[in-house]
Amino acid sequence: MLDIKWIRENPESLDEALASRGAAPAAAVLIRLDEARREHLKILQDLQGRRNEASKEIGKAKGSKDEALAERLITEVAKIKEAIQEGEETERRIDGSLEDALARIPNLPLEDVPLGADESANVELRRVGDVPAFAFKPREHFEIGEALGLMDFEQAGKIAGARFTVLKGALARLERALGQFMLDLHTSEHGFQEVIAPILVRSEAMFGTNQLPKFEEDSFHTTDGRWLIPTSEVPLTNLARESVIDEASLPWRFTALTPCFRSEAGSAGRDTRGMLRQHQFYKVEMVSITAEDASLAEHERMTGCAEEVLKRLGLAFRTVVLCTGDMGFGARKTHDIEVWLPGQNTYREISSVSVCGDFQARRMGARYKAAGEKQTRFVHTLNGSGVAVGRCLIAVLENYQNEDGSVTVPEALRPYMGGLERIERA
Repeated sequence: MLDIKWIRENPESLDEALASRGAAPAAAVLIRLDEARREHLKILQDLQGRRNEASKEIGKAKGSKDEALAERLITEVAKIKEAIQEGEETERRIDGSLEDALARIPNLPLEDVPLGADESANVELRRVGDVPAFAFKPREHFEIGEALGLMDFEQAGKIAGARFTVLKGALARLERALGQFMLDLHTSEHGFQEVIAPILVRSEAMFGTNQLPKFEEDSFHTTDGRWLIPTSEVPLTNLARESVIDEASLPWRFTALTPCFRSEAGSAGRDTRGMLRQHQFYKVEMVSITAEDASLAEHERMTGCAEEVLKRLGLAFRTVVLCTGDMGFGARKTHDIEVWLPGQNTYREISSVSVCGDFQARRMGARYKAAGEKQTRFVHTLNGSGVAVGRCLIAVLENYQNEDGSVTVPEALRPYMGGLERIERA
């Protein structure tokens, strides 16, 4: 959420930033709502001031035995109290309207984010690894998995419907191995603390990480008012909510392997075959909570942590910086890491690493206190996939496939696979 004080002082900057993201101008509407709130607060303050004065006058009137005046003042105070109660209800309504309007405004891009309307304007930063050459036509992951007899979309459809998958045997173990490998790397070498957190969360937690109200349709809502997490960014980032953190303890770095749930609203017809776009999938998430002057360096560091996963697995990838029109709602800058998929003959996103500034912290009430300063500041939050486990499984299957239909297990994963070197048809 943006700072309304900053918006009042920089209306043109806000609208320019929104235009760069393809969003409509909003400064005038927000300022009108804020002015209405401020004017109403002034009326309430005047009423409260008069109530206090009249209350003192009642005592004086009674002290001077002027009962008629005392009665008039008592009647006046009663009417003022009623007006204040009504005014406080109006205040809550005005505050709610302003907060809702602010909650629907996306974050502002950093100055070095490339301008553009869509992914065609994204800028490639680097390519790492060699794209494999095959002596045969490489197959897509679902062709490989089904031929192995270890990937079943038909039975998953009978159980749960479209966009679900059943993995069996060595492929189920391979997905588990990938998650364990990523967690071990991030905790033992990258300084993240492993967390097991709730995957059912309250609306306040979803609001804190800007899933609500913007992305309500993309999430699954339970009958008791909770939400299934679309990513463990939600519980991990909310570990800082409603806190004042000692700056000396920052940065906080968390990682978790969780199932994630997305309705994929608006994705009809996209990636309907295979595992690329599922309602349920596993992901290793990285979250960092930093002081404001440390967040940009942490963004680069987290990008490197995600890239290292793919380097250890021997997968070719490229890293791009997203343009203003392609960034997520809460991001100020985003690096996408795209892994090479031979079956599709293209790079596909496997990780997205974003710096959010204080956008989420304002929603969560997450602050820190610097040494020697009386005032607290909002923390900066960052999140990134470290990486999407299902998509990494896809990449391993396609890049390590053999002509006979088997799949070679990458060396980094063999300790997690009981020494298995090759996956063959069951």
